[in-house]
Amino acid sequence: MTSSAAIHRRALAGLILATCFWSLSFPVVKGMVLVHGELLPDAGNWFVTALIVGPRFLLAAVLLFLWAPRMILGATASELRQGLLLGVFNAAGMTFQVDGLQFTSASVSAFLTQFSAILIPAVVALRTRRWPHPLVWLCAGMVLAGVAILGRFDFQSLRLGRGEFETLLSAVFFMIQIFVLESPAFAGNRVQPVSAVMFGLEGLLFLGLALGTAAQPADCLVAWTSVPWILSTALLTLLCTLGAFMLMNHWQPKVTATEAGLIYCLESVFAALLALFLPAYLSRWIGFDYPNETITWQLLVGGGLITLANVALQIKPPTPVAAVRA
Repeated sequence: MTSSAAIHRRALAGLILATCFWSLSFPVVKGMVLVHGELLPDAGNWFVTALIVGPRFLLAAVLLFLWAPRMILGATASELRQGLLLGVFNAAGMTFQVDGLQFTSASVSAFLTQFSAILIPAVVALRTRRWPHPLVWLCAGMVLAGVAILGRFDFQSLRLGRGEFETLLSAVFFMIQIFVLESPAFAGNRVQPVSAVMFGLEGLLFLGLALGTAAQPADCLVAWTSVPWILSTALLTLLCTLGAFMLMNHWQPKVTATEAGLIYCLESVFAALLALFLPAYLSRWIGFDYPNETITWQLLVGGGLITLANVALQIKPPTPVAAVRA
């Protein structure tokens, strides 16, 4: 096996592991929402969302700084710029995705968010003036079909209202984030300072949102009196933020944007699998009734299509736009 092929294989494994970590956030965040409902039953959706998201990014930035202070303080202009871009686009994507979810169903949100799998090869085709390999379009179609089946998406419920528009807009921001990581302009940037800047910016943005939507500033401290909330925040910080995003920031530049977009769609598969057993454990942890889900034909068929698409793409992987870096 050539060196570039070995790096590519490790990159695929690293990105798949990142999607595993991200999928863990779905049941954990749902459990934290239940805790918030008990502590602050009158809190608005935006406040709860910001208070769940903000601390994990701020804590991740602090931990990175404590781990490598000289490296973080010595960030280059290119690393600062890339970190700021990643923070802005990821925060914007998350904001529009969460707000859009309040005006549409979860299945529609899940389906439209994965449109980046179609948008990425389309943008690549326009940028390179070269039509992607038919296998790329086939795999992208399989992923969308798998997501639609997995989320029990009802096409009759689809309409282009505020929720659907904002969800599509979030997919655009997530796509841009993928291209920022792929850009040769940032070749050689170190993952630690880039990630620290990204985490710090997102943490501050969501902290500002929490303060702006709180009934009173003291509400931002109420959740810290809950041990389950603190432990859940620690889990989100270590695995779903530090683990997942640093894997993404390190390994994604070593694959094409098209491959990355399809791999990230595995997140819905892993989330569905975790939902089969993890909620029962979280119920004992948080003290609320949070039942497990059951195996359905949608999980088997939808998850199978998404997985098969990612496997099929490796039969003829897209040619990287730049040389693979060690």
